[in-house]
Amino acid sequence: MTRLLLSLFSLAIAPSLAVAQVSATSFDRRAPELAFEYNYVRSNAPPAQCDCFSLNGGSLSIAQPMGAGNLAAFFDVSVVHGAGISSSGYDLTLTSLTSGLRYRPLLKPRWSPFGQVSIGVANATGSLVEGNTPAASDSPLNFASLVGGGLDYRLRGRWSLRLIDADYLLTRSSNGVNDHQNSLRLGAGIVLRLGKR
Repeated sequence: MTRLLLSLFSLAIAPSLAVAQVSATSFDRRAPELAFEYNYVRSNAPPAQCDCFSLNGGSLSIAQPMGAGNLAAFFDVSVVHGAGISSSGYDLTLTSLTSGLRYRPLLKPRWSPFGQVSIGVANATGSLVEGNTPAASDSPLNFASLVGGGLDYRLRGRWSLRLIDADYLLTRSSNGVNDHQNSLRLGAGIVLRLGKR
């Protein structure tokens, strides 16, 4: 699993690093960006009830603008963990890898809102999905998708603050009812534009 994650990440980052060698202006919208975020995820188990629980962790995303327009291709990898889930004290680690499109309207350069949609895979480990639970027989990778958006605030030079990143996270692990996990993922962090100033 680790080898697969590293391979997917390497494939996603290679074009962005190559483009980073190209000269860019102080705020070139065509420059690739790298974002590091803290993530908070709110989910529920069992299905159709709200025995809700929280997971905490982080994510790394890479976005490569497409041409001079408002669209960018992006790749996101996120790892979150929760413990003490339900009265049984289960634990869960959820790793997701998705890629898709991000849209940014052309507004004033300091404020940069965006909307995004992506699909990919997720891997769940821990006592919540092991043993006698329906997810114990799942394949290592299941469907995942993110739909949401956020807001960045540009600082000096190549740095920005990601003030909010709010996404609906859908995963499809077996749960014995509908095989859907509907989660809210909130994030905040820093963004680095990889082009030269």
